Amino acid sequence: MARDFLGLGDAGGDMVAAMINDAIDRKAARKGWPKGRPDADAPLAGHVLAMIFEKNSTRTRVSFDMAMRQLGGSALIMEAGSTQIGRGETIADTARVLSRMVDAIMIRTDDHAKIEELAHYADVPVINGLTDLSHPCQIVADLLTIVEHGASLPGLQMAWLGDGNNVANSLIEAAGLMKFTIRIGGPAGYEPDEAFVARARAAGGEVILTSDAEEAVAGAQVVVTDTWVSMGQAGGEKHIAAMQPYQVNAALMAKAAPGAKFLHCLPAHRGEEVTNEVIDGPNSVVWDEAENRIHAQKSVLLWALGKL
Repeated sequence: MARDFLGLGDAGGDMVAAMINDAIDRKAARKGWPKGRPDADAPLAGHVLAMIFEKNSTRTRVSFDMAMRQLGGSALIMEAGSTQIGRGETIADTARVLSRMVDAIMIRTDDHAKIEELAHYADVPVINGLTDLSHPCQIVADLLTIVEHGASLPGLQMAWLGDGNNVANSLIEAAGLMKFTIRIGGPAGYEPDEAFVARARAAGGEVILTSDAEEAVAGAQVVVTDTWVSMGQAGGEKHIAAMQPYQVNAALMAKAAPGAKFLHCLPAHRGEEVTNEVIDGPNSVVWDEAENRIHAQKSVLLWALGKL
């Protein structure tokens, strides 16, 4: 059964947990292997993923490509500017055509309405590689990293510092599905999407909004941040000025729980949202987090194609 993955809620808490467990098992089974060698079972042999990029990408592009290779399949990279989408072909027509040619579609775009339209007209699974509203594939990798480093998701204490952006929205969604607490520390006017907050609270997650950075990190087992200005976002200087009190530095990390882990989806603007001593420090797990995009993407793909 083919399934779209536009947000974590499309899978639900139990299946997100299953994705994490599958990723852990597949990662362990590959230890010491060449990175391009297919998994022993090659579950997606003969399958092709089309990847549409309307935004720049490093980790999403490489992780989905490597995920398909390791699952035994292959991927096509489509830059929007070099396709008919860039010349005005409708999303609906693109969806109809690609459905005849590939087994799944991943898109990294701006307006979330585009991915919803693509999913509506496609006959194959559509996966959200990032929109301005959410970034669910990143969060599966984040949750995988947290579990790998010994924390349990139910009851977890997480802090988010900075802009209430797409990554924050998806972490809030995860809090509701996996039943943990997330404290969002950021300035007034830069809060996360209200609908994500309401749904997470209704599902049993605890979402606390505060303008006090120290209150946000107090007792947190995991501290997360992201770039203060997202790709294509206007008002950069004003935005950065508002975010200054929420920089993750050694003094702020000291207010978190002992041994608290630091996450960042990258790319990082060192000296802005995070200092070198934190991102390069002993409690930073950002490089594990980046690698885990491959392993998380594999499990997302298997779920979307009805093999998990």
